[in-house]
Amino acid sequence: MRHGKHTFKIGRTSAHRRSLIANMLKSLIEHERVVTSVAKAKELKRHADHLITLGKKNTLASRRSAIGELMVRYNTLTPKEAKMVKKAEDKEKAMDLVYNTDRKVINKLFGELSQRFVARNGGYTRIVRVENRIGDNAPSCILEYLPN
Repeated sequence: MRHGKHTFKIGRTSAHRRSLIANMLKSLIEHERVVTSVAKAKELKRHADHLITLGKKNTLASRRSAIGELMVRYNTLTPKEAKMVKKAEDKEKAMDLVYNTDRKVINKLFGELSQRFVARNGGYTRIVRVENRIGDNAPSCILEYLPN
């Protein structure tokens, strides 16, 4: 019997589901809100709250778990790009040009977002339902991190 077995399949293979969740989590962390269907938002909420909990622990193991869940890909720099970053006067601007956003997502998760929810013991996100999506009339919503 399958009593109490929660599975989120929505007609996708397991690899596709994992990639979908990872990409949506990265977007949620980067922009702090995402517009999606209600079914996806409910599943994403579980993972987003878990990532904040990992961020609050701020250990090497929790950082590696978050990197694995987000499927972070660190791109290596070519010698030309490395030289450009090294010579640049504004390091942040140079890094924005050559690095992908995955590094920024991890830093934001373990920096800004985890500090925002230090005093909170759960429930870091909220789902706000909006009108149905044009095209297929699917119920859509906004998933966002709570403000301070």
